[in-house]
Amino acid sequence: MHQCYLESVSQKYQLFADQPGQLQQRGMSRQSALMLISNHRAVPLEGEWVEAFWCEQCQQVKWYHVRKSDNCTYKLSSVPQGLWQQVAGVIHPDGNPSVGEFTRRQARLLSYNGIKDFKLVN
Repeated sequence: MHQCYLESVSQKYQLFADQPGQLQQRGMSRQSALMLISNHRAVPLEGEWVEAFWCEQCQQVKWYHVRKSDNCTYKLSSVPQGLWQQVAGVIHPDGNPSVGEFTRRQARLLSYNGIKDFKLVN
């Protein structure tokens, strides 16, 4: 963005595909993508990852989708919201979708006043 050197400040978070359309977007045929996903629940995407970089110019950390091309050059783009669903090893931005609101609220409590949420029935 500022034509300056970006310094990596995180590990490389590997991407994976769990739907045939994700593989088709990367050039795989529909039939091959369907077969691969049916045999493996998730397929790692080679040469692609998400990584955080520090920009000296704007003094901020920004996340980028990094793609390595055949001639050892890298293409960086901002991470689309949907791509976060394909990143391995990161915490879901909205919390674990399988956790209910009650459990989420209890986990945020700083003191033990959680008993108020339970009503005893006689």
